[in-house]
Amino acid sequence: MRKTLCFLGVLAVILCGQTARDASLVVTEKISGKIGFYNPAGRCVSETKVGLHPHEMVFSPDRRFLYVTNNGVLLMTEEGDGENTVSIVDIPNRRSLGMIDLGRYRRPHGIDVDPVTGNVLVTTEKPSALLLVDPRSRKILNAYDVKGEAPHMVLLGPDRKWAFVSNTNTGAMAAVDLQTSEITLIPTGPRPQGAAFSPDKKTIYVANSGGESISIVDAVAKKHAGEIATGKGPVRIAITPDGETLIYALQLGTAVGFADAKRRRETGQIPLPGQPVSLTLSADRKLAYCAVQMEDKIFVVSIADRKIVRVVETPKGSGPDPVFELP
Repeated sequence: MRKTLCFLGVLAVILCGQTARDASLVVTEKISGKIGFYNPAGRCVSETKVGLHPHEMVFSPDRRFLYVTNNGVLLMTEEGDGENTVSIVDIPNRRSLGMIDLGRYRRPHGIDVDPVTGNVLVTTEKPSALLLVDPRSRKILNAYDVKGEAPHMVLLGPDRKWAFVSNTNTGAMAAVDLQTSEITLIPTGPRPQGAAFSPDKKTIYVANSGGESISIVDAVAKKHAGEIATGKGPVRIAITPDGETLIYALQLGTAVGFADAKRRRETGQIPLPGQPVSLTLSADRKLAYCAVQMEDKIFVVSIADRKIVRVVETPKGSGPDPVFELP
């Protein structure tokens, strides 16, 4: 029987008698190629198979479906062609409904959803592109040249006209006009990956995985607006609802970091026993979920207290990546 281990001496709770209907978390299990459903105490109660090495996921606007990018390789530095599919997972029934075939576009990674149309935006690494996909017809509606290499994550802007893509290998964020295909390249630090909008959607904070910084991007003017020095290798980032605190996963620094967004300085770190690959926030924005893939563990962090409050142990060899709370 698996247990949720409460970190630093908090009492362990033995879990039993739960079903998939009790699930409150959904996890991309990158190594095992599954989507896992976890109950409120942190026990895996159900899994559904998707493609090879899934990386990122997003809910449909009605939160009935989950769209999962099947990249096909574990690390983006690998040379393989990978996969070319996006899986569709039925959330209420906890099962896969099949895949969207992306044709010649391989190694899909980042994904976001249009809240009005329900279409999804998907980045691909081979070739480097941004795709607009209709998940109902399972067809590609448009493909955009992002004018850079290895596009990683994508954020849809609040006007739904612009998408922002981190071109990891070429050190820039591509602002993509989805109507005209116009591209504006915005310089960042080395190897940009995860990004997050400020609450007012006017600023984007970009984690530079190849360095020790977060780039600040003016999303309106589409210009570089500054840097925040951090620990080593920030890869994923989030921000509190008041816009004051940045929380990020430091992959090379093996820690969760915190920074004051207004003063533009790092204010603390929480050490982890391995390299984190993801960081997402709870619905109430009070907790951060940070996965250490090679340890098969998800660390749950209290943002206010800046401490780990529990550790979710995922199945051995699952390799957890992003974590979402279920509706």
